Amino acid sequence: MKKILLSFVALFVCISSQAQHFDLIPLGIYGGEQEDNLSAYLVGAPKDTAFLCLDAGTINTGIRKAIQLKSLHGTEETILHNQIKGYFISHGHLDHLSGLIINSPADSKKNIFALAPVLQILQNHYFINDTWINFADQGQKPILGKYHYSELQEGIELAAQNTPFFLTAYELSHVNPYKSSAVLVRYHDHYLLYLGDTGADRVEKADRLDNLWKNIAPLIKKGQLNTILIEVSFPNSQAENLLFGHLTPNLLLEELNKLKDKIGQNDLKGLNIVVTHRKPTRDNPEIIKKELLKNNPLKVNYIFPEQGKKISLP
Repeated sequence: MKKILLSFVALFVCISSQAQHFDLIPLGIYGGEQEDNLSAYLVGAPKDTAFLCLDAGTINTGIRKAIQLKSLHGTEETILHNQIKGYFISHGHLDHLSGLIINSPADSKKNIFALAPVLQILQNHYFINDTWINFADQGQKPILGKYHYSELQEGIELAAQNTPFFLTAYELSHVNPYKSSAVLVRYHDHYLLYLGDTGADRVEKADRLDNLWKNIAPLIKKGQLNTILIEVSFPNSQAENLLFGHLTPNLLLEELNKLKDKIGQNDLKGLNIVVTHRKPTRDNPEIIKKELLKNNPLKVNYIFPEQGKKISLP
């Protein structure tokens, strides 16, 4: 009887540890050129249709693709209006927000979550009469008031209204001193980490990733954070002086080794790394994939997203 009970407990622990806590639906996966497939990821809780959009380079085309693959259910209009509840924008480059701007006339009222410098870029450069019109609730008149700027303070958690999530933002360096950002998404006591564009600390002569690793290391150690979405824009052949604030497979490994040391483990086995923002020039995406898989001493689980295809994550 005791053996049976122990077996049941072991099975329960195994099933619990593999439980799904996040659904991820890529609306766009690349870091340039393909304007119909640029950085944007819907994150939701399982069996829930309330999504937060992590960056917004491509929206409408990604929704159509997700409907075709049965990752999303409904019409393009109802998904945009009713299921996407808000946006986190990591920084002000077009490949991370052009879909938000272009689709704003057809969108519904919702929040834009970002650090102050990112909101200022939206207010001063995009939602103005010379480039579009002001669909937000602050800035140049006429103010249409469709979007509410919801400012994130670094390291301070904020509820993402109309979603089940809580958000904590951290600054990143994307060609120092230009600021990008990462967001830690909490659902109950489980976390997912999304990074916008970032260079390696050594190349950027900064400490932003080091600060981020310090903050998330305890969560990984406790098994509360199992997935990181992080960019790898170029293959290893790209010269460091031509990275323009991006990572290569070797630089990602360099940073993951620092994270491993902060956790105090021999490797990062079991950690999901969703590889974002590959530059689609020629065969770069496949080269990056091969280089990451060939040199994986930390035993992370690399995931290469496909537009519209749902990924279930612990």
